[in-house]
Amino acid sequence: MSTKAVRTNDPTSDAGVARVDMRFEVVVIPVSDVDRAREFYGRLGWRLDADYDSGKDFRVIQLTPPGSGCSIIFGNNVTPAAPGSAQGLYLIVSDIQAARKELLDRGVEISEVFHDAAGVYAGTDEPYLFGRVRVSGPDAEHRSYRSFASFRDPDGNGWLFQEITTRLPGRIDPATTTFASANDLASALRRAAAAHGQHEARTGQADPNWPDWYAEYMVREQAGEELPK
Repeated sequence: MSTKAVRTNDPTSDAGVARVDMRFEVVVIPVSDVDRAREFYGRLGWRLDADYDSGKDFRVIQLTPPGSGCSIIFGNNVTPAAPGSAQGLYLIVSDIQAARKELLDRGVEISEVFHDAAGVYAGTDEPYLFGRVRVSGPDAEHRSYRSFASFRDPDGNGWLFQEITTRLPGRIDPATTTFASANDLASALRRAAAAHGQHEARTGQADPNWPDWYAEYMVREQAGEELPK
């Protein structure tokens, strides 16, 4: 038997060639009780997009988190996966304390906010992106990507909030600035306002072109570029 090396296409080598968009839009969640799952995810404030019941042991329900381009689907005979086996499902938020409070106000049990212990992967806590040791409280330096909170649905499917305020370079199209919700936009405006206040303090004068400064700050922040001073 012989083997032959297969050359795969380097995704960066033909960056100028148009590609077919591949939008990740659905995650299937395995549940044991469809009505219970529908009540739980509805209680989170997620939009109900569909509830189709064939009457012949097939049912599919779709819900979408606020501001999300991806939905979840669950039901009867939609996946062979064991109920509760979906783990490490990340919900990105711009204000983790506000997101956590909203779930508590809706009667949903959720962990305290936590951060990592400098990348320790040998701990006893449930693993997540930054290790296996969960240190109580948000990241001490309030770094983007580093603060979390976790919760489960009634079957044990595991979700995490991850706070992201500034994307790493290259993660989004720098020519496009979008916000998933009015809350995300408001949070970005507040950060821009605070930074602009420091800018005016440094210059010692009011900035009449503050709208331009805000816009530049928000675009650069979202693209992960150096922020204006």
